[in-house]
Amino acid sequence: MTLAICACGLGMFSVKAEAQEDLEQILLQYEDYQERFNAIETAGDVSEQGFYIIEDQSFPVVLESFGEEEVTFLPIMDRSYRRMALLITDSTGNVLYKTNQLETNNCYLGEMKQPTRDLAAVSFQDVNRDGQTDIILITDCVNDVGDYAGKTYKVGDVLFQREGGFYRDWRVSDKINRFSMNKSIDMIVSYVRDGHSTEVLYTAATLDELVKQGFRVIQEQNYYRTFEKQGRLQVVPGIIRMADYDIFMIYLVNEQGYIVWSFQPMGDYDNLYALKGMACRDMDGDGMKDILVLGRFSYSGPDGEIAIDTRCCIYYQRTDGFETDTEFEKTYQCTEEDTVEGLTQLIREYWGWTVEE
Repeated sequence: MTLAICACGLGMFSVKAEAQEDLEQILLQYEDYQERFNAIETAGDVSEQGFYIIEDQSFPVVLESFGEEEVTFLPIMDRSYRRMALLITDSTGNVLYKTNQLETNNCYLGEMKQPTRDLAAVSFQDVNRDGQTDIILITDCVNDVGDYAGKTYKVGDVLFQREGGFYRDWRVSDKINRFSMNKSIDMIVSYVRDGHSTEVLYTAATLDELVKQGFRVIQEQNYYRTFEKQGRLQVVPGIIRMADYDIFMIYLVNEQGYIVWSFQPMGDYDNLYALKGMACRDMDGDGMKDILVLGRFSYSGPDGEIAIDTRCCIYYQRTDGFETDTEFEKTYQCTEEDTVEGLTQLIREYWGWTVEE
């Protein structure tokens, strides 16, 4: 027993030592990065300090705190850690203001290296109605590891102008990104300036609350079904419109009006282009009704063009709720010609059905 305890103690000591080494390494990296960032005093220092300028998103702009003359907005990226920063420079390139306090630099908490790849969009508008121009940003990020590895996603942020510089309200940035209001500059402005929000889609407890906050039910697919493990529930698909986007969600609501389950077939798409249909039928042959959703969804392409994909989502009923399909979608690419009935047959064949029941 004594030997076991000693071995355990040594193991814990080893883990703690490794954690301490990791922390020390991060601190050294941060000190190096911060020293280089602090050394940037002119636009000419950017490359020398290990950064590069994002040229296609650099603009002349008039910002009230810096006088009536145009200044230059210069976004820069650290080559080592993919951390973005912003510079405001005068006509001679001298830095008047700089900040690296951005939401995109906090995607990986506790790490120096970040997944930021580019500055996708920037806009200069007064969004808090104080008469001063603010900065709205959207960055493109790509994770190297994890469930979303290799997939581009957006991170939105707003810098509010004040005398001599800008400040960032982390609560605003958190909601923009937590509730997917980062699809476009217009969507961010709609939330920050006009008070529109998708938050209710994720926080509402009842269908009545959703409808009162602007949720529009798609009536042709709104019906009751009896789910074997969940009971009799109302299937309620619908949208909230924000800026030029229709944000699509599906809810299962009990007979008392309370939401008991929700689905988000849009994934990382920007907008519901068209709902082609839904079905509540047993898809995988376990005797319980599942939910199939077929829709067309739009998104912005790499050059700002609008692209449209057809996508089907399957939610399999389980004892404790529903499970999102990850198997069938790997084997089949939906097309514009697909129908709910046709997909139902394909999915059933995938799970071994030989006779329609």
